[in-house]
Amino acid sequence: QVQLVESGGGLVQTGGSLRLSCAASGRTFSTYAMGWFRQIPGKEREFVAAIDTRGRSTNYADSVKGRFTISRDNAKNTVYLQMTSLKPEDTAVYYCAVASPRWLIGVPTELGEYDYWGQGTQVTVSS
Repeated sequence: QVQLVESGGGLVQTGGSLRLSCAASGRTFSTYAMGWFRQIPGKEREFVAAIDTRGRSTNYADSVKGRFTISRDNAKNTVYLQMTSLKPEDTAVYYCAVASPRWLIGVPTELGEYDYWGQGTQVTVSS
């Protein structure tokens, strides 16, 4: 079992920045790839970014590439999502997730490859 707690969401103006954090407990954090997804009411949850176990490989959705940065601190059992140049279309609930243990190498981007999810944190970007 694993528990994930996201924080750092809020209201920001277009062009602003936010940093989301996701604190994990209950598993050996450093042995699992991690990801961030987001969801708007009425739409499917979509991939945003992911990072491998050591933080050496990352993957991003095209919509956030160049603006968002995912990172992790295995000593603190925490994964981060630094978001810059925010746009109104980035408004969503953001979720962090733990990847399936078979992803010892690589960076999964599919929803089904993630086993555990946080409760989500709301990000609202005003125009």
